[in-house]
Order: sequence, then C-alpha cells, then structure tokens
Amino acid sequence: MSPAAPVAAVARPQTLDALPRGQQAQVVGVPTDSAVAAWLAAVGIAQGEELLVLRRGLFGGPLHVRTGCGGEFAVARSLAAEITVVSVPE
Repeated sequence: MSPAAPVAAVARPQTLDALPRGQQAQVVGVPTDSAVAAWLAAVGIAQGEELLVLRRGLFGGPLHVRTGCGGEFAVARSLAAEITVVSVPE
C-alpha cells in the first residue's frame, strides 16, 4: 500500500474567499507582495498551514478565520481572494 498523498495533490485549489463557513483548508499559495506575505506568515497564514473559516462578513465583508496555531483574524475579502487553499477532509 502506498503512503497517503499530500492534501494539495488530491484536492482542487480555490481561493480562501470562496470557502464556506465551517470549512477547513490548507494554504497552498499566498500573495507575492513581500510585505503582505510577511504579515500573513506572522499571523499564521503561510503555505502549508491550516485555516478554519469561522464567519463570513455580510455584503462582502471580511472572513473571520482561525489558524492552525489557534490565532483568530479578520481577513479582508480582497486579500482572501489572493490566498490559494485546498479543502481538508474532516
């Protein structure tokens, strides 16, 4: 029996802003702007990290996410549209 494939290899990538509330995902890509990428990494949103969407702001408002290390942050919908993720099976 072969080892399990990495999550990124079996799930279809999408952007963070497309995830429904309650969905857990693994980050596979972040914006290339170094300042934005550095801030995201500082709060736990980096390639390979897992996120959980807790709430979605109404009328295009921010996403409230929990990082794998337990931090909770609001991410602007426009920034979430630049973060590529794959869904993680529950």
